[in-house]
Amino acid sequence: MDLSARSRGPAIEVTGLVREFAKGRRALDGLDLHVGHGEIYGLLGPNGAGKSTTVNILTTLLPPTAGTVRVAGHDVVTEAGRVRRSIGVAMQDVSLDPLLSPREHMKLQAALYGLGRAERNRRSEELLAAVGLTDRAGDKVSTFSGGMKRRLDLALALLHRPAVLFLDEPTNGLDVPSREALWEQIRRLSSEEGVTVFLTSQYLEEIDVLAGRIGIVDRGRMIAEATPDDLKDQFGQPAIEIVPTAEQRQAAADLLAGFGPLGSAVRPGAVAVRVTSVARELPEIVRALDAADIVVEQLEVRAPTLNDVFLSLTGDGRQEAGDLLPEMAS
Repeated sequence: MDLSARSRGPAIEVTGLVREFAKGRRALDGLDLHVGHGEIYGLLGPNGAGKSTTVNILTTLLPPTAGTVRVAGHDVVTEAGRVRRSIGVAMQDVSLDPLLSPREHMKLQAALYGLGRAERNRRSEELLAAVGLTDRAGDKVSTFSGGMKRRLDLALALLHRPAVLFLDEPTNGLDVPSREALWEQIRRLSSEEGVTVFLTSQYLEEIDVLAGRIGIVDRGRMIAEATPDDLKDQFGQPAIEIVPTAEQRQAAADLLAGFGPLGSAVRPGAVAVRVTSVARELPEIVRALDAADIVVEQLEVRAPTLNDVFLSLTGDGRQEAGDLLPEMAS
């Protein structure tokens, strides 16, 4: 890990980032982003918001059109080689040779980074133990589950002790035990080894659980940035969720829509409405349901979720970025 990068500013520093594609289309339009050393930072945004373009630029796969970008203390344009030696990348699509074993993958990866035999062997065994693959280190990857492949991919990304780790959809397709095991590994990297983790995911619970700060991008601009709890406090709304009978679900949805915007429901067959005041609106909703003879099998009041925040900022009724950022700073 390049510890000297700590003296050269943030782990990731992006100022005024612009990326234009054909016909002047701007995927990024003046993006600013700063991530501290050892921080787990989550980047969210709807499809086409600029997330992938941002990651491609941060990992030197795509040059910026304008702006400055430094990763681990190095400029991604003028010091691309130094950036690559300072980062680890585990993308959504795991690229592993099914005919090689984990140890053989480690040997190949170590050769690419110029690690000596002693360091390669020591580091490989250390990482394979950390991700729980020691017992399968000699087996072909073709015999591995999806979770095992994900864990091996993470170990390979860490082989050269990167200062910054980029993870794109790291637990996509994993079962719950595999997902939670990988989450624990990511937390340990941050808290015990000081690795900066830059995380993108469509799985909002994953971002909520792991990230210390979250940035939400839309139309190539940062529209909100804060801790998960602060985002929920400022942009989320509590929700009242009911489970009506199947026959009355549409009638219940129509009725609740009169009290506020409908939100995502947790339970199958449920309908949820976002409200500004549970104390005031819950009794009114109960009375309205009773008056309409709508049978409610279950009723629950839910605290704001990151999903509520995301929909509020990027869905219907979206606000302009200039209206949001001053609120976050206040």
